[in-house]
Amino acid sequence: MRIAFFVWEYPPRLVGGLGTYAQNMAPEMVAQGHDVSLFTVNPGDLKTHEVMQGVDVHRPLPVNMMDVFPIVVAEDLRRWGKQLEFFSSLFAYNLLSASKLVRELVQKEGHQYDLVCAHDWLSAPAGMTVQRELKLPFVLHMHSTEWGRAMGTGSDTVRHIEDTAGKAADRVVTVSYPMEEDLVRHGWDASKVRVVWNGIDPDRYSPQRADPGAVAKLRERYGVRDREKMVLFVGRLTSVKGAVQLVQAMPTVLTKHPDAKLVVLGAGELDRTVTGLVKTLNLEKSVKTNFQFVPEEERILHYAACDLAVLPSLYEPFGIVSLEAMSMEKPVVVGASGLSGFRDQVIPSGDNQTGVHVDGNNPSDIAWGIGALLEDPDRAREMGKRSRQRVLQYFTWKQAAKNTLEVYQEAAESK
Repeated sequence: MRIAFFVWEYPPRLVGGLGTYAQNMAPEMVAQGHDVSLFTVNPGDLKTHEVMQGVDVHRPLPVNMMDVFPIVVAEDLRRWGKQLEFFSSLFAYNLLSASKLVRELVQKEGHQYDLVCAHDWLSAPAGMTVQRELKLPFVLHMHSTEWGRAMGTGSDTVRHIEDTAGKAADRVVTVSYPMEEDLVRHGWDASKVRVVWNGIDPDRYSPQRADPGAVAKLRERYGVRDREKMVLFVGRLTSVKGAVQLVQAMPTVLTKHPDAKLVVLGAGELDRTVTGLVKTLNLEKSVKTNFQFVPEEERILHYAACDLAVLPSLYEPFGIVSLEAMSMEKPVVVGASGLSGFRDQVIPSGDNQTGVHVDGNNPSDIAWGIGALLEDPDRAREMGKRSRQRVLQYFTWKQAAKNTLEVYQEAAESK
């Protein structure tokens, strides 16, 4: 297939999970024999066109529309304040990318495409535009939703873009069965929605690749001794990730497991809140923080160094961080209340158990989950080994691309 692929972030410009997804998925589609023309944002200092790992990457140079953009936007967007500049650049990206594909690549140079896909509301306007102009099948990928990210509030305009794109799409691909249920509950056409799990590179996230010396140094950096247990949190420090509730759980954990040390790895607007809470609860010796987005190799080293990972999200459409820990043979404690893609990944009981489900809103429940793994280290290690086997069976990028391409083919045949 010849695929037009619209995504807001792509290397070398990566911001979050959507970029990680595109970075792995697009080259894997090429590896499986398909042509991918990918359109992404250019902050102004990147090449406008290059081929990366076989992917034909286009980054139209943006224009600054801030002088005129507020005049024509909805009142809802005017309230965004400084964030309106982000929406302005996003609008320019969609407009310029769709125009380049239609006017230059197709009409001028004679390129042909079988399908257009767009990822989240961020590139949905471009996908809908190309669908209309070229009469192509349109697949919308929903990695999250505005009502979910904002915990029931958020922008009316963004929600309208999502809803309009969902109705226009020939198929909607989402990342977990809880996400599918949520979309249908909000009125989306169930007959168009397909679930395709994300993946991971298990060769890269492999315990065999971790240098024991580097692992020992990292634990030493955080003051974790050999006999102590390193509990790891990785994620953005936002309200939906549950870092605050995790810190609140630590006093209860320490009453039974004084040898536990929590490492909080990530950046976000709640870093001061976490720091203040650590001081208020007198946890300076037991909770260590590293408020930054670290390179992937260092993140992998953190997984190798920990004894278990705790990811008590309140809203998690999928959650690649869980797969990263599982691929490194670590047992996991995950938030499973509300909308949680972790429920698809982590088996919480039985012979195939890989971790524990908890209520991310409840510090006591998080403490129980951590304690359940700390009380039986041998059982926890076995969970970690089963975790990696589950990743190898269900959660690789090769499998994710194969399943996605099957949906694309279905969408193409439906037109």
